[in-house]
Amino acid sequence: MAPTDQRHEQALKLFLDARPELRDTLDHLNPLLAQVKGETAAQYREERLHEAFEAEAEDQGLFAWELTLLLTAATPEEYQEQQMEVHREVAEMAHMSWLDYCDLYGLES
Repeated sequence: MAPTDQRHEQALKLFLDARPELRDTLDHLNPLLAQVKGETAAQYREERLHEAFEAEAEDQGLFAWELTLLLTAATPEEYQEQQMEVHREVAEMAHMSWLDYCDLYGLES
């Protein structure tokens, strides 16, 4: 598993550990719903967990990757460093200058 995948799995675990009501809901999903979708119960449960995670990120005004970093960073400074690192990678992939990217997304360069 890649480090990013490991970080996301850790974030999902922390997210779920902090929400016992969600865990209970996920533990009692109707297996017929999974069957209708052609998934195993575990696959269906995992999909619902990811949906809840993404909804929480959206509720906080974040992307899911940002919530992953927020939950797994040791300090707020580490979170900000990692967040900026990802933004730099996205700017490079978009072939945008860092200054233009920062202007577009309201980031401080």
